[in-house]
Amino acid sequence: MSQPDGTSIIGNPLPGIFTYVVNDGRKPIARNNERGRIDYMNVTLEERELPVHDARHNQAAFSLERNGFQLIRHTSDVADFRDKNELNSVYQAEMEAFIKSVTGAARVHVFDHTLRTGDEKSDDASWMRETVNHVHNDYTEQSGPQRVRDLFPDEAEDLLQHRFAVIQVWRAIRSPVEKSPLAICDARSISSDDLIVMERSRPAGPESTRRVGELYHLSFNRKHRWFYFSRMTSDEVLIFKTFESDLGSPARFTAHAAFEDPTCRPDAPERVSIDIRAFAFFSPA
Repeated sequence: MSQPDGTSIIGNPLPGIFTYVVNDGRKPIARNNERGRIDYMNVTLEERELPVHDARHNQAAFSLERNGFQLIRHTSDVADFRDKNELNSVYQAEMEAFIKSVTGAARVHVFDHTLRTGDEKSDDASWMRETVNHVHNDYTEQSGPQRVRDLFPDEAEDLLQHRFAVIQVWRAIRSPVEKSPLAICDARSISSDDLIVMERSRPAGPESTRRVGELYHLSFNRKHRWFYFSRMTSDEVLIFKTFESDLGSPARFTAHAAFEDPTCRPDAPERVSIDIRAFAFFSPA
């Protein structure tokens, strides 16, 4: 079996249940509550089933620039991913060097990291974020450049004159991943008509963390092609693009969501993961 571009797909797909937003004309809003969880307003959701292929069977066929995602082996020197100081002192530098080597960017700046767990009964659940099964892309045509302005107010207008991307890198802390693996939608299968702007606000917490931004949620399109990498370990990372300023790129936005693997054993441990977000700034052509 092959994709429309001729890429071979090996193995039988899993049935994936994904949560899409119904495009009913309302402006959807996602807002953090006092517990740090997300409340949705003006949103009608629908669950849809689509096949999810294990890209591990042919992982060399997928690339960051063509599909919007890529699996790469990467061993970290971080001893404890729950240690904020170690993340800031060790992991940030590792990821900046890694992204630069993969993308060829002239400058990389990690600006955020998020730890997630699917285990609501664990101590981690009190401060980590939950896994997300809503189909989404973290930045929009407007919020990608705006984040540059937010973080580089003195340099932004010069930086925005040239190509830049928002790159995310996802890693399992508890491995291998069995429950709630991350599924990635091939960027080339996403139409601009599928993208729904959702306001994203974080009014709770310290003033320094309060801001209103936006992200894309997606409406259902049966042409979406979904992939995952089975049993990811902590020595592997999934790198993907959630914003690309180059309008001619085939991979500008890469939607993603957690999904439930129906073949997962009932007593498998819940997923614990970390993802980082970074700017990749490119030199003028």
